[in-house]
Amino acid sequence: MLRSLNIRDFVIVDELDLDLDHGFTVLTGETGAGKSILLDALSLVLGERADPSQIREGKNKAEISALFSLDGSLKEFISNWLDEQGFNIEDDGSTLILKRIIDSSGRSRAFINGSIATLNQTKELGNHLVDIHGQHAHQLLLKTGAQRDLLDHQAQLQEQVLTVKGLYQEWQAAKKQLELAKSAGESLQKEQERLSWQLEELDQLAPKAGEWAEIDVEYSRLANAAKLIEGSQNALAMLSEQEGNAEELLGKAFTEIEDLAKLDSHLEDAKISLESAQIQISEATHSLNRYLQKIDVDPDRLAEVEERLKALHSAAKKFKVTPEELPTIWLDIKEKVNAIKDSQDLAALEKNLLTTQAEYNKAAKSLSQNRNKAAKILEKLVTEAMQDLSMAGGQFVIGIEPLAEGNAYGLENIEFLVAGHPGVSPKPLSKVASGGELARISLAISVITSEASQIPTLIFDEVDSGIGGAVAETVGKRLKELGQAHQVLCVTHLAQVAAQGHQHWKVEKQSSDNSTTSSITSLNRQERVEEIARMLGGTEITDTTRRHARELLGQ
Repeated sequence: MLRSLNIRDFVIVDELDLDLDHGFTVLTGETGAGKSILLDALSLVLGERADPSQIREGKNKAEISALFSLDGSLKEFISNWLDEQGFNIEDDGSTLILKRIIDSSGRSRAFINGSIATLNQTKELGNHLVDIHGQHAHQLLLKTGAQRDLLDHQAQLQEQVLTVKGLYQEWQAAKKQLELAKSAGESLQKEQERLSWQLEELDQLAPKAGEWAEIDVEYSRLANAAKLIEGSQNALAMLSEQEGNAEELLGKAFTEIEDLAKLDSHLEDAKISLESAQIQISEATHSLNRYLQKIDVDPDRLAEVEERLKALHSAAKKFKVTPEELPTIWLDIKEKVNAIKDSQDLAALEKNLLTTQAEYNKAAKSLSQNRNKAAKILEKLVTEAMQDLSMAGGQFVIGIEPLAEGNAYGLENIEFLVAGHPGVSPKPLSKVASGGELARISLAISVITSEASQIPTLIFDEVDSGIGGAVAETVGKRLKELGQAHQVLCVTHLAQVAAQGHQHWKVEKQSSDNSTTSSITSLNRQERVEEIARMLGGTEITDTTRRHARELLGQ
């Protein structure tokens, strides 16, 4: 659950440190006091996109950090996720720290347990920690795609939905491949003939990787063999064979200096250098002798190498590449020819189409069965909730209409239907529900789906707008019940909801010296009476409104 939220220089918040607890916490205050700013700050630390305009005026950056405590299966899941992603694990996985910094240049940085993270990583992690129900949720409820997603979320079918989507894409790809093979048969045949002719020529040439460099060196040696032999022989004569050769002269010089070095040690370095020169000349002589024994003028091999060079050069020119690239081109053409052969194997393509379609249908049918089961449960729960929300006799129905052909979302369309009164046939939610009815149904669904949620922290941002009186009291009780199993935070303008909170925070806005700031105070019993009386009575608080506030808190 969310343990603490720390905000610095965000919108109109100067400095704010909040410690949170279990149960149902309500946030109240005048319109514009900054209640929703807190949720915006939390959304940022959970991976939402940032805007430099969110930095408090006159400041260079805004900082938000959130501390979560973890236990049970969630602790195990997040520890494994952190390990896989390469993040630190704090307190044996019992603690998680998320942080977000926004600077005035527009740059934004996110951190997980002190290490920098991407927004996608932060958002993925945040999806397992906090579920925010926005004040415009009832508007999304009018979209059939959102209705389908909500049903799937309630039944925890997200993984199954992703599987169906993946199999649908495979099925469609197989269908497209078969259609292309049938329609492009003639053009592919011509392309195959062209590539086969090129492949035949390269098969005969069989260029090898690195061959051009090797054969070029060999050609240079063979073509200049006579010059190489003559030059090597002349060098060998000067070193050791002709009269006055280098080896002989160095020997005499060494003998002379060797005797003199015995008289003056300063000649020792010269003596060592001459001795080294003798050794090097001896090694050069041996190398030249070995070279001359091996090298030979081989006109047949020279002609063979020259012919190979010409063949490689000619092929490279024809394929408009360098000779070094010929082996790669050869392999590429082989792959293209094989790909065309495979793509024209209509029997194999048809078999693949049937296989992928069957796999999709199997997974989609299983999804349909689970959706039907979940729909009956959700219908019953929402219909029961409607009775307590001033819609007595109303009925909530989930219409599941089979499709002629499945799509990426399964084999059916999902549509929410409602009958607001007894004896009325259920009709699409978008056509029959008034604004107030829509808000109540949306709230009922949000609470019901949250009860099945594995996410520890649930936030409701003014989702109770459009209701009041006894309905508001019922909503407050449901949220309080929800707080028994989850940590629930609710931004509300309704006294009946606020009175049900286990904890009550008041958000206030102060202005001084041309500066506006927002602050939060945790209210005690008497302060709660005053705040709920304000919510009930408006600007003037009377003894009557205070008495009513005490009654609400007493309940």
